[in-house]
Amino acid sequence: FSYPARHIVEVDGKRGLFRGLTPRLISSTLSTITRGSVKKAFPLEDMEHVSNKDDVKTSLRKVVKETSHEMMMQCVSRLVSHPLHVISMRCMVQFVGREVKYSGVFSAIGRIFKEEGILGFFVGLVPHILGDVIFLWCCNLLAHFINTYAVDDNFSQASVIRSYTKFVMGIAVSMLTYPFLLVGDLMAVNNCGLRAGLPPYAPAFASWIHCWRYLSAQGQLFRGSSLLFRRAPTPAACFPID
Repeated sequence: FSYPARHIVEVDGKRGLFRGLTPRLISSTLSTITRGSVKKAFPLEDMEHVSNKDDVKTSLRKVVKETSHEMMMQCVSRLVSHPLHVISMRCMVQFVGREVKYSGVFSAIGRIFKEEGILGFFVGLVPHILGDVIFLWCCNLLAHFINTYAVDDNFSQASVIRSYTKFVMGIAVSMLTYPFLLVGDLMAVNNCGLRAGLPPYAPAFASWIHCWRYLSAQGQLFRGSSLLFRRAPTPAACFPID
């Protein structure tokens, strides 16, 4: 907040903080609708809560089944909503070069289709999906093992602790999977005609793996992950867009 938000307000005013908001809202709406539709089309059979160590296999089977179902919903919703996410990202990074190439949702859709074809709407999709999948499995399995082996059923507050375990694991795992989000977002704007995605601001990456390796070599895989501290090295920042 001390650097990016203040700088944006100084240049564009408070309105500048809401660049890309419309496509982002549409993307979130599509994601929610899609998840609901998939859940309705492929309902998951209800299973009773199992917590006793004698039923570990049954409990683990339940977690695997639920996570697989959740993964399917997340992947489909990500696939449907990703094009709007790409547009949102590009609207935001126009701040760097003071561009107006993407001024509206419909005009942006037409421009991307004309310049990049259908695949242009799905740049950065793979790392986003990988991050989602890894997050779901790690979060759910860790929460399951902690609730099964670390929380005793005889403890009076066991149910309360279990209700927060998944939330806490979600925060921890999201920090580990952040690089997938970063790489996906950088690929969404890379080499798309905007200054923020072109040299000298950023190399033209051949693939998301190339982007990952570059960021790893620069020690920037977690840049932008903190709301309070700036991770990008100021003297030689290669991507002034976080």
